[in-house]
Amino acid sequence: MVDSAHSGDTTSDEQRRTSVTKRGGGAAASRGRTTIADGVVEKIAGLAARDVVGVHAMGSGLSRTFGAVRDRVPGGGGGKASVTRGVKAEVGEVQTALDLEIVVDYGVSIADVAGDVRENVIAAVERMTGLEVVEVNIAVSDVKLPDEEEDEPESRLQ
Repeated sequence: MVDSAHSGDTTSDEQRRTSVTKRGGGAAASRGRTTIADGVVEKIAGLAARDVVGVHAMGSGLSRTFGAVRDRVPGGGGGKASVTRGVKAEVGEVQTALDLEIVVDYGVSIADVAGDVRENVIAAVERMTGLEVVEVNIAVSDVKLPDEEEDEPESRLQ
């Protein structure tokens, strides 16, 4: 008899703990709103695109040149700019669309590199943000030739 009475007490304890856990009703995800800035998605996409073999750089030649100069100026904000260079994101509440401008290495299949970039960017953005990526538009603005010098200007400082 004592055992059955003890079992009954355990059940009521469990019910009390369960009711405490469910306080407020509904899942925690439904108790507020999360917004993700365009810049966050741009950083994620920029890093994911750079991870693809065959991507030499991001952005147009002009933006890379200005970025290189900005990177060398103390306090120029080069860190953020270099990560997001060549990436533009439009972020909604549940979806995002991306435009990327890339420079590919000479000799690689541009179609394969673009496909790999698209896959890597979609996977990274969706995994990290939970947003649905509806499109990734890729513009190839240049091809880096093996004997071509870098577009970055030489530093006058030593």
